[in-house]
Amino acid sequence: MTTTPLSPSLITTLAGRYYTDPEIFRREQEQIFERLWCCAVRSADLAKPGAFRTVQIGRESVLITRNRAGGLRAFLNVCRHRGAQLCTEESGEVRRTLQCPYHAWTYDLEGRLVAAPNLQRMPDIDRTERGLVPVPLREWLGYAWVCLADDPPSFEDSVIGAATERLGDPAAIEHYRTEGLALGKRVRYDVRANWKLIVENFMECYHCATIHPELTDVLPEFADGFAAQYYVGHGAEFAEEAAGFTVDGSAGFDRLPGIDDAQDRRYYAITVRPQVFVNLVPDHVIVHRMFPMAPDRTVVECDWLYLPEVVDSGADLSRSAELFHRVNSQDFAACERTQPAMSSRAYRHGGVLVPSEHHIGAFHRWVTDLLAGG
Repeated sequence: MTTTPLSPSLITTLAGRYYTDPEIFRREQEQIFERLWCCAVRSADLAKPGAFRTVQIGRESVLITRNRAGGLRAFLNVCRHRGAQLCTEESGEVRRTLQCPYHAWTYDLEGRLVAAPNLQRMPDIDRTERGLVPVPLREWLGYAWVCLADDPPSFEDSVIGAATERLGDPAAIEHYRTEGLALGKRVRYDVRANWKLIVENFMECYHCATIHPELTDVLPEFADGFAAQYYVGHGAEFAEEAAGFTVDGSAGFDRLPGIDDAQDRRYYAITVRPQVFVNLVPDHVIVHRMFPMAPDRTVVECDWLYLPEVVDSGADLSRSAELFHRVNSQDFAACERTQPAMSSRAYRHGGVLVPSEHHIGAFHRWVTDLLAGG
């Protein structure tokens, strides 16, 4: 197939192989997901000492625990004896120690080796050096973020900086006090599409008028095709007739206490590369975490967060949560329709981006620069 010169309105996308090639996916896991900060779990999911959760980051299983002092710790989920996976369940709780089910090597919640069959006969073993391999962990927005790199990038620059770059004010996201919110709903989506298709979809709204009728009813400017992320500091304004960010435009809940008048009745979207979307509305916050599992499969965990008193009251959250659940379902269906064509010869050289999508080109350059070691 031959290609023709592009008009000035169009720029090219990544070639189709970037969405299907197992070797490119392996390099993305190594160069992106295993080197940058990734959002792993909500801190409140580990409610008390001994609670643990495992999560897939890149090619590694990461074990996150809460220690006896109440702090969070992260380790590679690998026994230091013969390499068995230490915790095979996604989540659980232990009393004081983590024990390998293979040879019973046992670690405390700080990762130190504390017991093993015949360990007393091996006094030369350094129990700290033979402990679990630690993973750097930071908490922000009520979530535990981990980084597998030996020398992690600055969390302030790469993670918090993404929110500042989008909102134009380092304090803007703090007004939502996300770390003090409670989980009202969680949905896990198993999406049969490459992770980059999901990021690209979230970054643009050229598709909104076509597939998001409920969303454009509440945020009418999205029907014009320009995503809020296109403009620094801009939040899409609610329709005059919309009382709240709900599936039918009905009233939601009281606005979060830290929200100022300038943020009221507006929707803000933030992409924190490589795998987090944060959605801010006056009465709740929606957080997406993506976990690429294969070139054509991505698990997305989506949390809806509300004031604790709203959740504790048993209030009906359905109209509130249903709006973005529909948006998710519509978006992921579109990504799944796109994924098969990534291996078509019609997409061998990629597709094109129209002007309202040109900012996606920066994401493509970011990916290719990292794959090139930049």
